[in-house]
Amino acid sequence: MAEIRVQNLHKAFADFTAVKDSSFTVRDGDFFCLLGPSGCGKTTTLRMIAGLELPTSGQIFLGDEDVSFKRASARDIAFVFQMFALYPHMNVRKNIAFPLVSQGLPRAQIDAAVEQAARTLQITALLDKPVSGLSSGDRQRVALGRAIVRQPLAFLMDEPLGALDAEFREQMCRELRALHDRLHATTVYVTHDQMEAMAMADTIAIMNQGVIEQLGAPREVYERPASVFVADFVGAPSMNFLPFDAALASGASAVQIGPAQIEVPALREDISARALLCGVRPEHVRFAEASPLRAEVLGTEYLGTSRVVTLRTGQGATLRAKVEVTTGVQRGDHVGLAFDATAVSLFDKASGRALRTARDDVALTMRARHHG
Repeated sequence: MAEIRVQNLHKAFADFTAVKDSSFTVRDGDFFCLLGPSGCGKTTTLRMIAGLELPTSGQIFLGDEDVSFKRASARDIAFVFQMFALYPHMNVRKNIAFPLVSQGLPRAQIDAAVEQAARTLQITALLDKPVSGLSSGDRQRVALGRAIVRQPLAFLMDEPLGALDAEFREQMCRELRALHDRLHATTVYVTHDQMEAMAMADTIAIMNQGVIEQLGAPREVYERPASVFVADFVGAPSMNFLPFDAALASGASAVQIGPAQIEVPALREDISARALLCGVRPEHVRFAEASPLRAEVLGTEYLGTSRVVTLRTGQGATLRAKVEVTTGVQRGDHVGLAFDATAVSLFDKASGRALRTARDDVALTMRARHHG
């Protein structure tokens, strides 16, 4: 396996820029997720790493080799597509063996490699069956088998679970991560599903409109989002945002929102008077009758192990609280709200940028441990 380095990668199609000066490193053996909404540039980035698209500018290194403008056939990578791309006239064994047959390897070596791949994926019993009769989950295993049989330097996967139903997707998430742990394979995985990325990735790169908004471990991305976009995109339910206007000095540890003073992590920068956002995850919102920050209950959702309560504050902001399932509130109730001060994020409303606070000290420590 090998490290993948992407430096100032840029891709334009006529007047449309799909990827804007992206730089990141996929460490040897890392499970790296490119996460973002449709059209954000993640698949284009993956295709450039694979050699299926050539960059407008920038460099791509596979190990120590600059492969920026080499075609896919000249790169030692394996690509797994969303729609399986299996050969319907071949059985499972022949589908998995096809890359090795194309290389002209000896039959005994091919048979041994296919058997090993089938054992790894637990599909030995399917080897002599036609692919046309397989379930979606088994077809995806065959596609993975065809990729791992080559023992490439890196695996590239473009939403490989997108065609599966929810139950199969959850199962395949576990199996993909377990497979990665067995093979210690350098993997770049594209998805729009934040739950897939959070469950499997060692590192996540979140893309928006061709730009990488944040790069980090799943916990760092969730707990310390670098922008409003990341905070809103990652999390289910997503982060709540309460608007307010303020000028804040470095060291400030509270903000005024309506009648309430909200404790926040200490600021690490000076902020001139402007529109800001206070962000808090639903699980860090709690009911506190004595709080001056009041809200009306608009509705509740029962989720089995928890309840999500939708609220509207007196200032007109809508937010959601994730509370114990036994919490007794109903539509029309008026409640007081309090937040876990250590979990609050602050953002500049115009740029979407997260303000630097004492929480960044923790994030830097997490990042150092992650890359250590």
